[in-house]
Formats: sequence, structure tokens, C-alpha cells
Amino acid sequence: MWTLIVAIVVGFIAGLIARAIHPGNDKSGFIVTTLLGIAGSLLATYGGRLLGLYDENSAAGFIASVIGALIILFIYNMVTKKSRV
Repeated sequence: MWTLIVAIVVGFIAGLIARAIHPGNDKSGFIVTTLLGIAGSLLATYGGRLLGLYDENSAAGFIASVIGALIILFIYNMVTKKSRV
């Protein structure tokens, strides 16, 4: 349970950094960015466990969480741009 809480807190910060790194003018707000960051952190944590990079009781690191958040943010922008057209 503690691992999930750590992944959420790190994801919150990673989402803010991923939003700052990602180019373009996004219209998504603070809450959407935070949720995308948390999803990216969870993606990095559970994807890393699936690939054998992390133990069962460990969370992804900060850099991996930022990369996961960037991946989720990229996918989110691809989906929302198709729906705007």
C-alpha cells in the first residue's frame, strides 16, 4: 500500500515536470495534468515490474515516472487532437 502512495506522490510531481517538458500549447488543466502524471508513474511502476526491472515492493524512480508521464501525455494529446478535428 505504501508503494502505491509513493507512486501517486511522485506521479504528481512527474506530471508537472512532464507538462513543462512537453512542447506545445496544451489546454488541459492542472487536475488533468496531475492525473496524467499519476498514470505515468503507475505505468512506469507496474511496467517496470512486468519487465523485471523492479521488485514487487518497490516503486519506479523519479526519472522513470517522468518518462511514463511523458508517454501518457503524448498519447493523451494524440487522442484529444483526433477528437477536436
